[in-house]
Amino acid sequence: MKQEPELRLELEDTQWPRTSVDHDRLIVRAIVTDAEGYYYFVRAERDDEFGRATLIETSGGGVEAGEDLQTALRRELREELGAEVEICCKLGVVSDYYNLIRRHNLNHYYLCRVVSFGETHLTADELACFHLSTLRLTYDEAVREYETRASTPLGRLIANRELPILRRAAL
Repeated sequence: MKQEPELRLELEDTQWPRTSVDHDRLIVRAIVTDAEGYYYFVRAERDDEFGRATLIETSGGGVEAGEDLQTALRRELREELGAEVEICCKLGVVSDYYNLIRRHNLNHYYLCRVVSFGETHLTADELACFHLSTLRLTYDEAVREYETRASTPLGRLIANRELPILRRAAL
């Protein structure tokens, strides 16, 4: 991949009205690839305040107190994908909102290459509430999956945030 400038996006939640924002969440996420050109994502099955949906999402999550971004990213990828990775470059930052839960997200995206896979370490909530599982897809399959899952309000928010980053990673 040729090094491109970092992507910077400011997105609004167009699915639910904004009443207020009462907290921010610092998040790290990764486009994860392997030597064969496959991409790795998590699939979540939700039935909560956002509605019932099956979603595709990049692996990642919240940065814990005292963690730098890359340490948090490595931890999240081990937990959700069971992956040890090489961090290749930063792809960009996406600022977005989840109006329904009054949250502003600051998502830092990286491109990572898999070094090895081991066991995942999902939380009880990730297993019981979100039924997280790993998806291994080609680029075209991933784009189609995001487009298909954009049929729900939360799926649209996620696709709006992640498809530009996926496209940047594929350059």
